[in-house]
Amino acid sequence: MTENNLTLGLVQFSPAWENPAGSIEKLDILLNNLNPEIDVLIFPELSLTGFTFNSKNLAEDIDGISTKYFINLAIQHKKHILAGIIEQDGKSIYNSLIHVDSNGLIQARYRKVHPFSFAGEEKYYTASNQPIVTKIKDWKVGLSICYDLRFPELYRKYAKEKAELLINIANWPIKRITHWDLLTQARALENLSFFIGVNRVGSDPSNGYNGHSKVIKPDGTLVASFDEQEGILISKINKNDVDSIRNNFSFLEDIKLL
Repeated sequence: MTENNLTLGLVQFSPAWENPAGSIEKLDILLNNLNPEIDVLIFPELSLTGFTFNSKNLAEDIDGISTKYFINLAIQHKKHILAGIIEQDGKSIYNSLIHVDSNGLIQARYRKVHPFSFAGEEKYYTASNQPIVTKIKDWKVGLSICYDLRFPELYRKYAKEKAELLINIANWPIKRITHWDLLTQARALENLSFFIGVNRVGSDPSNGYNGHSKVIKPDGTLVASFDEQEGILISKINKNDVDSIRNNFSFLEDIKLL
């Protein structure tokens, strides 16, 4: 496997509501007989609890049950892991995305910049103001969570840093899924980057979810997608596709962050 290639596994499933142990049981079954070619496993937002406002009772420090599970998963399968946790840091609670490398080391921690104020998320989670670019092999990867998708300014920061891969993990409901489909494609095309969106399925007390996890090329072309099923969507991407379109269209050089 060359450094220009990445094989992604988008894990689309229905987490057990506010029940990390129950979600872990489900994932252990889903990840049984995992394809050895996968380099990176990507899980939905708040991967083991669902999108809950019960953050005070479910928050964990960085060595809590959720992080330990994903670290052990990375070590067991020798894969990079990108997953969502409810992170406690002092008096602050964050809706976070962690990147664990294939040796089980935490390489990055992104805290959601845009809490979903439409539903009052900012009352239960602290907003960050820090974009995060991590690295997988030779790829620069810009991280984001759910509602961040509506704000192109964040992804422009990543584009200016020449990120080749943009990732969004989400609990995006059925009633606004057309927005998800349009915005994921736009974020890929406007930033000349691969875009990965990993959404959940199933339901929680407030919403139903129908997935639509997907991989989109830098020219906006849909490479692979899931509908409503639980499973692992596997897709191989090549950085040459990013280099080619950026060499032919120098749009990113004309960005003015006013």
